[in-house]
Amino acid sequence: MSAHHKYDKWNGIQLVSEGGVAATNQLPPQIGSEMQGYDPKFEALQSVPAEISHIEIVRVIERLHRRSLDLMRVDLSKAGVEDLSPSQVMMLFTIGPAELSVKELIKRGYYLGSNASYNLKRLVEGGYVIRTASESDRRAARVQLTDKGIALCDTIRRTDRKYQKLVTRNEAEIRELEATYRTLKRIEQAWTNLSSYDETDCDE
Repeated sequence: MSAHHKYDKWNGIQLVSEGGVAATNQLPPQIGSEMQGYDPKFEALQSVPAEISHIEIVRVIERLHRRSLDLMRVDLSKAGVEDLSPSQVMMLFTIGPAELSVKELIKRGYYLGSNASYNLKRLVEGGYVIRTASESDRRAARVQLTDKGIALCDTIRRTDRKYQKLVTRNEAEIRELEATYRTLKRIEQAWTNLSSYDETDCDE
């Protein structure tokens, strides 16, 4: 019997596995056989640093981020979306299903104010986001996804689940991905605390 899994819909990740043994995931036919599983020809997948430092973790995350943007760029082209960049699409996911202020958006996505303003302008002009301006404070303006924005998020999410199957082929890999997600969230929280309180004195 296949296991059932709960999804964090807006972050696109499998979070919790419920009872049962998961069946091996079948890769979608449009993804070539050369992408199935881990290819041993990639040295990065074979080598583990003698010491896994925070710097090494950041380097891996940076590479993953760039690769994910490359994949999304291809996905957007296939979907006929030519007016948005991958970073602007990711802002749609940061906004999520609820209305929020621009200030909250900047805080949630760790955006620079100028970048957020430019990307929001593109999203509004493209009809993906509704922005309700405040006459007294531009940062108090509120933003919300339109039906077009929600539809694009759904399209990207469906494609992302196909990619996820590449690294969650069985129950063990699903558990490993869940553990990785929890670890990254814990590191994010620790670094957020350091940047917020400037508590940089750590035991050697």
